[in-house]
Amino acid sequence: MQANTVKLREWVNERQGLSLSSYEALRSWSVTEPDKFWSCLWAYFDLHSQAPFAHAIAEPRMPGAVWFEGARVNYVEQVMRHAQDERLADTPAVIFRNERMQQEGKTIQIGWRELASRVAHIAGALQAMGVKEGDRVAAYLPNTPEALIAFLACASLGAIWSVCAPDMGVGTVQDRFRQIQPSVLLACDGSVYGGKVADRRPLITSLLQTLPSIAHLVLVPVLQASGGPEAPYVPDNWHGQFHQWAECEACPTQVAPQAVAFHHPLWVVYSSGTTGLPKPIVHGHGGVMLEMLKLHHCHLNLLPSWEANDRLHWYSSTGWVMWNLQMSALLQGTTICLYDGHPSFPQADTLWRFAHDLKVTLFGGGAAYYTGCMKAGVDPHALGLSEHIRTLGSTGSPLPPEGYAWGHAAVRQDVWWAVISGGTDIASAFLGGTPELPTIPGQMQARCLGADVQAWDENGQPLTDAVGELVCLQPMPSMPVKFWGDEGHKRYLDSYFDVYPGVWRHGDWLQITPSGGTIIYGRSDATLNRHGHRLGTSEVYRVVEAEPEVIDSLVVDIEFLGKPSYMPLFVVLKPGLDLDSALVQRLKQRIREGLSPRFVPDDIVQVEAIPRTLTGKKQELPVKKLMLGRDLADVVNKDACANPQAFDWYVDFAKARARQAG
Repeated sequence: MQANTVKLREWVNERQGLSLSSYEALRSWSVTEPDKFWSCLWAYFDLHSQAPFAHAIAEPRMPGAVWFEGARVNYVEQVMRHAQDERLADTPAVIFRNERMQQEGKTIQIGWRELASRVAHIAGALQAMGVKEGDRVAAYLPNTPEALIAFLACASLGAIWSVCAPDMGVGTVQDRFRQIQPSVLLACDGSVYGGKVADRRPLITSLLQTLPSIAHLVLVPVLQASGGPEAPYVPDNWHGQFHQWAECEACPTQVAPQAVAFHHPLWVVYSSGTTGLPKPIVHGHGGVMLEMLKLHHCHLNLLPSWEANDRLHWYSSTGWVMWNLQMSALLQGTTICLYDGHPSFPQADTLWRFAHDLKVTLFGGGAAYYTGCMKAGVDPHALGLSEHIRTLGSTGSPLPPEGYAWGHAAVRQDVWWAVISGGTDIASAFLGGTPELPTIPGQMQARCLGADVQAWDENGQPLTDAVGELVCLQPMPSMPVKFWGDEGHKRYLDSYFDVYPGVWRHGDWLQITPSGGTIIYGRSDATLNRHGHRLGTSEVYRVVEAEPEVIDSLVVDIEFLGKPSYMPLFVVLKPGLDLDSALVQRLKQRIREGLSPRFVPDDIVQVEAIPRTLTGKKQELPVKKLMLGRDLADVVNKDACANPQAFDWYVDFAKARARQAG
């Protein structure tokens, strides 16, 4: 596979008079000469500004870096450039299926010019509602073309987009949207997941009653097409204006993208949050555009569809920043393939069949999805479902070495694993890779271009081949512009710069290997510390969840003042199985042999569920705080949980443990 990073390096060498000979040489130059590097990327991707600018970054400080001062851009304008490219005339921009369409073999395709036209009509409708630059537009929509079109229409006006997935409860949505006071709400009347139709009309009514800033509601119908209730939704006792999606698409006025400042807010995304309101993170048009082009081209190795017929699918709901990443592949002219529904319904290989039918070349998902496929015995290669796939993308949690091996055995032997780690906070990745580097199972290949990432100890000293805090010493253009409503940037500063002033601390444990590879060991605030020896929780999970009986697990290390530490391991077993002494001893032996005797848990306890955030992360810290005697209401926002009822068991367990500890 030809590496785009090699092409970029040769291009930089020619124009800068350099002789960079390796990926790491290019990355090192990118962080020592940030103004030159980001200026080169601007030229490499042939970006346009309606006004001149002198520097990519005049002063690389954090926070407060000023990028491309004076530049006037629009994220959507970059997308729509491809609508005029004759090389893409017969290439779809978007291909879509949902659960029903997958079972029926039906597909929706939207060409580039059709996409531009539909976006322009919706932008005209929003403008007719009074939406202007800086206004907020909120959406409660699934992963469908309508969500994409609405986002692009909103951004083309310079309005600010924010979306919640329809699996989020009313409290979760209210906590997010009330912070930004949207004037328009686009909402679906229902959703379908795992074959079950959910009526979302009561939630819409609740949002209209509790968010007084909403003056317009645009309804995107889902229920009737999914076999749900046929009665149309009409908002009661609400004095705003009600619109149907079809009515907006028929708007006679078409509005083209309007140039805004490089740092002008593009969207508001939210941290998962364990306590308090979620952080409303604002990213800018230009920063997202430049970072996403870099990420897709260099670290996912994608090309415009006219050049390589690339097609990207990254399984995600609209509530995860990977939805934003998938949409952003349109910036460089790559076709995106959207799927709305349960990835393993009605069978474990459903998503692989979808990818095969749509000729997906880069198949992405969370690490947990791949380990689930591995345990379910899914074998796309044996079923003839992987002939088009060249790359597997993974993020969300560390991918264990066994996951890499499964991909090579069950997908294709020469598949490239594009494993990345970053997050909602930067709408990009700190760690990733390139096909020009070797792949070592269990490791990401490198630090990303432009990412001055190091592992630091508690004294702020860099570490090599040892686990430390993931820090970033140079700004990146997609770092947050601000948190919405954060007076004096106090919350922003407390979130990333409270430990090392002027240096971004991400909250992950990182190891940089002598070869330049990187390993994430989980969140630094949930790390196991046994008598001075630290271990990321992901290492325990890799060993424990390799056992066929174990479906899921969670481990915490509790230190009581003046008392011995206590480390319980909670496990979810396959249905019908009970945790007996033989399995307990086998799990302890696996940890003793695979990790260290120091990390053998004090207790192994069977539970029904592991509490997770809406983005699928294990809720280790709230469980730890419960064990330390905190009240549930103080340690977790239940509306930010995928399965809040799971906490009830842990509350009882913590109380019983406290009585035993005296």
